[in-house]
Amino acid sequence: MRQKTLQCGFTIIELIMVIVIMGAIGGMVSVFMKSPIDAYFASARRAALTDVADTTVRRMARDIRKALPNSILNPNNQCLEFIPTKTGGRYRAVVDASGNGDILDFAATAPADGSFDMLGANSTLADQAIARGDLVAVYNLGISDANAYNADNTSAVSSVGAGSLPNETKINIAPMKFPLASGSNRFHVIPKDEKVVAFVCAGGSLYRTARAFAGATCPVTGAILARNVDACNFVYSGSDLQRNALVQLGITFKDGTSNETVSLYHEVHVDNTP
Repeated sequence: MRQKTLQCGFTIIELIMVIVIMGAIGGMVSVFMKSPIDAYFASARRAALTDVADTTVRRMARDIRKALPNSILNPNNQCLEFIPTKTGGRYRAVVDASGNGDILDFAATAPADGSFDMLGANSTLADQAIARGDLVAVYNLGISDANAYNADNTSAVSSVGAGSLPNETKINIAPMKFPLASGSNRFHVIPKDEKVVAFVCAGGSLYRTARAFAGATCPVTGAILARNVDACNFVYSGSDLQRNALVQLGITFKDGTSNETVSLYHEVHVDNTP
């Protein structure tokens, strides 16, 4: 006699009940998980905004620290403008004991000077080496007769060669009668490709623009340094020939999706010793 085997399974009602229970449990879990997940994405957005803000102000600070002394202009809180420098050096102010050396002559009776010796070798400056077309600026004060914006104390480099004495460099320039001598015999070099640099906030972007000495102040052109800029506040304190000035950078970034904002404030100390 063959024995019958009974097979038991789930009824459709039991399956529906399991699905309903699992759905309820999943809903409860999602309620508890929603806040941590939202917080994670929010922190990721804020971290991205903070990273952009930090990179932006660091780039600005790096450029501002290389500004020609007394050249920073702050026409409004949306713009900072300055003359950048690529390097600097010391010019020969007196001849040696044997009467050798090409000095930069500031004597009132002397003619316009077309060359001078720089102390040190230009080759050691690597990618900052002085080249034809660069501008030499001496004792910029940002005032009448000593203002690089007006070409009062700048002259273009025509060529660079060996100096009159060992370990010196001959810098040939367009003949120029510099109005004032530097107390420490220093000069600065303005790169030929960027005479004036400006950081301008406009239309939700931060621009880094470069222009010649002539032209509109703070033009809204050039490379976009940062986007999603909600507000800017640039303040320069040091227009009265202080040797140590301060640039205050305040920038607010806003995420277009979540409307979250990140504000960053940074101070840049500027050496205005010409």
